[in-house]
Amino acid sequence: MSMVADDFKLQTETCDGGVVLLRVGGYLDAHTYERLDQHILKLFSENHHRIVVDLSEVGYISSAGAGVFIAALNEAQEHKGTVVLLNPGSNVREVLDMLGFNQIFTIATDRNTALKAAAG
Repeated sequence: MSMVADDFKLQTETCDGGVVLLRVGGYLDAHTYERLDQHILKLFSENHHRIVVDLSEVGYISSAGAGVFIAALNEAQEHKGTVVLLNPGSNVREVLDMLGFNQIFTIATDRNTALKAAAG
């Protein structure tokens, strides 16, 4: 079961060191991943390649939703940037671990650590 698209939230905050904090809320699944993907592509088009994605308000993530982060990390790294995942809840963390994200991404549990990791 998916939440209504209006329950899916994206909020962007520019932080020190050229890092963008992207807060995601709701369900990140086949119905919403394209909105996240388009938002990240817009950040890249504005030359933001250091992104922290706050997942603390994401209640569910599917493989389609998680796939957005793989593509984003590849693009960011091509521009000497990175994508850091921040504070996923236990359900989301379980999916990310199952997909091997802990081997690919920095997954931080607090904002300062995430921002420092993204700033390089």
